[in-house]
Amino acid sequence: MKFLYALLLCSPAVLAQSLTKPEKAVLATVQKQMPDTEAFLEKVVNINSGSLNKEGVRTVGKLMADELDKLGFKTEWVTLPDSLNRAGHLVATRQGRKGKKLFLIGHLDTVFEKSLPMEPFTRINDSTAAGQGVNDIKGGDVLVIAALKALHAQKLLDDTSITVYFTGDEESGGGAASRIDFVERARKCDVALAFETAQGLHSVTTGRRGSSSWTLNVKARTGHSSRIFSDLGYGAIYEAVRILNEFRRTLGQEQYLTFNPGLIVGGSEVHYDDKTAKAETIGKTNIVAGTALVKGDLRFLTEAQKESARSRMREIVEKSLPLTKATISFEDGIPGMEPSAGNEELRKQLDKLSQDIGLGPVQAGDPGSRGAGDVSFVAQYMPCLDGLGASGKGAHSIEETMNTKEYPLLIQRAALFMYRLTR
Repeated sequence: MKFLYALLLCSPAVLAQSLTKPEKAVLATVQKQMPDTEAFLEKVVNINSGSLNKEGVRTVGKLMADELDKLGFKTEWVTLPDSLNRAGHLVATRQGRKGKKLFLIGHLDTVFEKSLPMEPFTRINDSTAAGQGVNDIKGGDVLVIAALKALHAQKLLDDTSITVYFTGDEESGGGAASRIDFVERARKCDVALAFETAQGLHSVTTGRRGSSSWTLNVKARTGHSSRIFSDLGYGAIYEAVRILNEFRRTLGQEQYLTFNPGLIVGGSEVHYDDKTAKAETIGKTNIVAGTALVKGDLRFLTEAQKESARSRMREIVEKSLPLTKATISFEDGIPGMEPSAGNEELRKQLDKLSQDIGLGPVQAGDPGSRGAGDVSFVAQYMPCLDGLGASGKGAHSIEETMNTKEYPLLIQRAALFMYRLTR
């Protein structure tokens, strides 16, 4: 199966009125390049680049850098301190005087670590392809490069200012220190466009939730299981379950707020390795668990919502069952991206372009339907849009797919959006 080339949905007469000659040439160039675009996407999807697989992230970054070098960008690799245990970031820049200065955001890593079974790029039918990170976000990264290639072929990148920033740890962030350079470079630009998974042709992200992490540690008396509920109290596992259930019961219905316990272990002994995200535990059925560990995330739209949730979670943790003691700690990750007037104005511009091409209207998506993304680090400084990447389903799962029928259309629209913003 080959990618279906874009079929323009308007008549030639309508397009002649709404698109300029250079714009129509860009659309045709995207179509012509689709076999090469497909081959490149397959190549990068078939390289594991889980956030903790530093070699894999750098390999994908090198392939992306080689393509950007050909387009006249200056590429460099931003290294991070060894203590962060992350690969670093790819940055590509070109300087000019035309139009707005663009900051284009993607990431090289996926949630699929090297220890997981490899799911290679697979063509399922004439409208669907599968593979690790095919829509989140390798499809988006390749979309950026394909759009820039089409503009370059028509000499429309000349005298523009564009920064492409592909981070290496979006799915498992290395902390605030990992985004210092990212924010500094973004603040020199006028508009940020991020290429996380698109929710079809008619939706774009003007707001998205932030993400932080939490760790729950529980200690309790241990001994023979026959003494649980009496002089040994309730044990660490019962206390962990109480806390998690109270989180669900008291905070579980708040709009835009979610909190997911992604890992839980308990027993006589527990050991967790941050570098590999692996836990080991030792326990027996006739021994009361003396320790339990839960690690999770917390997602929110605003900083006020985040702080309120943390306060209530701490209150729940402090109400310990007899002879148990729990503590919870929080770590900031990605801030929320609140909808703004500037973001809405960008959406209106994209909406007009989409209708000029014949793809129909573009509305703002529900902020609650999106997780955290790198764009949120810079949303306070400039207008931003996200969800401009490849469309698909099942991100972060073995069922991840990409809509190959919509893919050329999304590349075309992204290329013309970059063109219009930089004029």
